[in-house]
Amino acid sequence: MNKNLPQDKSPVSQQDVEAAAQQPAKPEMKKRKKQGAARKRAAVPQKPPVPSARLKFRHRALFVSFLVVVVLPILAMAWYLWTQAQDQYVSRVGFTVRREESASAVDLFGGLANLSSSSSSDSDILYEFIQSQEMVQAVNASLDLNALYSRFYEKDAVFSLRPDANIEALLQYWQRMVKVSYTSGTGLIKIEVRAFTPEDAQAIAEEVYRQSTQMINALSAIAREDALKYARLELEEAMEQLKQARQAITAFRSKNQILNPNADIQIQMGLLTSLQEKLGDEMIAHDMLLNNTSEDDLRVVEAKRRIAAISERIRQERAKFGVGGAMAAGASPDDEDYATLLENFESLTVDREFAEKKYTSALSNFDSAQAEAQRQSRYLAAFVRPTLAEAAEYPRRFILLGIASLFLMMGWSTATLIFYSLRDRR
Repeated sequence: MNKNLPQDKSPVSQQDVEAAAQQPAKPEMKKRKKQGAARKRAAVPQKPPVPSARLKFRHRALFVSFLVVVVLPILAMAWYLWTQAQDQYVSRVGFTVRREESASAVDLFGGLANLSSSSSSDSDILYEFIQSQEMVQAVNASLDLNALYSRFYEKDAVFSLRPDANIEALLQYWQRMVKVSYTSGTGLIKIEVRAFTPEDAQAIAEEVYRQSTQMINALSAIAREDALKYARLELEEAMEQLKQARQAITAFRSKNQILNPNADIQIQMGLLTSLQEKLGDEMIAHDMLLNNTSEDDLRVVEAKRRIAAISERIRQERAKFGVGGAMAAGASPDDEDYATLLENFESLTVDREFAEKKYTSALSNFDSAQAEAQRQSRYLAAFVRPTLAEAAEYPRRFILLGIASLFLMMGWSTATLIFYSLRDRR
């Protein structure tokens, strides 16, 4: 027991003494730990306190650039789109080129008729024609596109056409306001025409359809002319050949004064037969006279003269049938024998028959080509007539504003990053 402790009359156990001795040890240990941590912190150098954040010049410049480059253009564009830009109405028209092919008699009999088919080549031509300067000039001549598209130029210069626009500027504006879509597989052509009034859009669409119809009619006429061209040339050549053959026969008949040498030969053959019969009769009569009289009798002499005359005539008539027979028969040098006449006439007749057959064939080919050309006539079939709009579809303000905002943000962000990257390299 410690003598300094106060005396207590109650008895104290050994456990109470040990507990009283250990109780002040815990606060002492905590105090020592705190002192050790304080000494360690004093040994490590401490950073000065961070001052409060403030806006600097570069922050203000960045904010101002965002306002100037992004916010103000977007506000200006929104103001223009909703206050100045004029509504644009759309008229739609759709058509395709058809080729009507009527069935022939053979096709009908065999059941192979093909009623109609689409011509993709004609659709390709029409697709290019609608977007061409020729179409713009034709529509402008009918509707005055400069007046229709420039009526709001003073208020809406962005979406309107300049009043003094030339044909090149009008063509560019036309390609912006008239959209043509073409499906090569089906041959369908769809056109979307924009204008500042529904009536103007519909009128332009109708004029485009009318001009397209005229173009297809012209193509059809050219195709028919090409199909008939060679058949017509062949027919004209056959007609000329037949005409010359007939003229040659006419000249032959006029020169020889014979319509048909064959008929004339038949007449000559009949005459020769008659002379031969008469010669036979005279010779019989002569023989009978010789039986009753002498040769000096006048009747016998006369009979001999008749026999000689008939024989000479028979010889002359027979000579006409041989080459050079006309001269031998005592005809003029210009006269031709029957052999030559018949040869010339048969040659002319063959030429005429050949020309007639050729003409008949050419005429049949021409009729077939004409029927084929009429069977394959082209026409424009509209599956959507020009529509009349009730509400404006353009300009698409929210889309335009969103796209512009996106590009402005991207441009501003890119420029800012480039600026700070160059600044950090210094």
